[in-house]
Amino acid sequence: MKSFVRLAAFLTVSLAAAAPWAARAQTTPVFVLNSLDANVSVIDPVAWKEIKRIPTGKEPHHLYLTPDEKSLIIANALGDSLTFIDPRTAEVQRTVRGIPDPYQLRFSPDMKWLVIAGNRLNHIDLYRWDGKDLTLAKRIASSKTPSHVWIDSKSTTAYLSMQDSDELVAVDLPTQTLKWRVKTGATPADVFGTADDRHLLLALTGGNGVEVYDVTGKEPRRTKIIATGDGAHAFRAAGDKRHVYVSNRVANTISKIDLQALEAVASYPAPGGPDCMDVSADGRLILVTSRWARKLSVIDTQTRQVIRQVKVGKSPHGVWTLDHAPR
Repeated sequence: MKSFVRLAAFLTVSLAAAAPWAARAQTTPVFVLNSLDANVSVIDPVAWKEIKRIPTGKEPHHLYLTPDEKSLIIANALGDSLTFIDPRTAEVQRTVRGIPDPYQLRFSPDMKWLVIAGNRLNHIDLYRWDGKDLTLAKRIASSKTPSHVWIDSKSTTAYLSMQDSDELVAVDLPTQTLKWRVKTGATPADVFGTADDRHLLLALTGGNGVEVYDVTGKEPRRTKIIATGDGAHAFRAAGDKRHVYVSNRVANTISKIDLQALEAVASYPAPGGPDCMDVSADGRLILVTSRWARKLSVIDTQTRQVIRQVKVGKSPHGVWTLDHAPR
């Protein structure tokens, strides 16, 4: 009888632990870019196994969904091309060539602009988007190594970090001209803006935190630095309209920042050089590429533990799934 009771208790705990996974079963795959393998790992998010790899151009680093959610655009920096993939079936739709050095990319909220950072060629490309094709509107020479892009909610200003000249620049989209530039801390990477367009957060990969800028005036004003961890690098909104995550690549952690208080309020272990992230639709899971470990790590935000790891290719960078929390 005692053995039966112990077995029943064990099954109850096991089923309780498994229930959230069943409730979160996704219908669309997870995509991980393997920058040094020139391909994309397609992962089954129920079995948590790689099911295939899709060849791309050289050095795919970042990816972004088209406004109609029908295509996932893979930016192949050294391949000078964009690979369009169906985010539901993982089938290649087309390849657009003749796009010089597409490193990081972002659509404007009004869906009229695609801004691309040319990392190795030191330029910012502004493309017009008609729902199908891209037309280059302006190529702007920049400082050294443009890295990441953020666009304000009004689709009027694009902000870009300059990784090797330690700068943050603003581009006026209506006129396609530079508005201002400001010196930053060491090796700025990702940029994230608050919903009211008042503050910009800038991750310092060469430092141990996030700079905060007030951008409501004619010139930006740095107001504080949020301590997060060594190698602060990439942002991902938590999906609750109040918090954002930042990966600390050197510290092997992920910090959670309260956007109202502008303070770090939680930390999660993230082994292997955490880089880009996505968040499950219910906000329970963080999917993060472990850049130096050739893995996708899955973190439970409630237990703050790594609960799964999936082997992928060399130097995994961007990660995306259609079943995600709001960005």
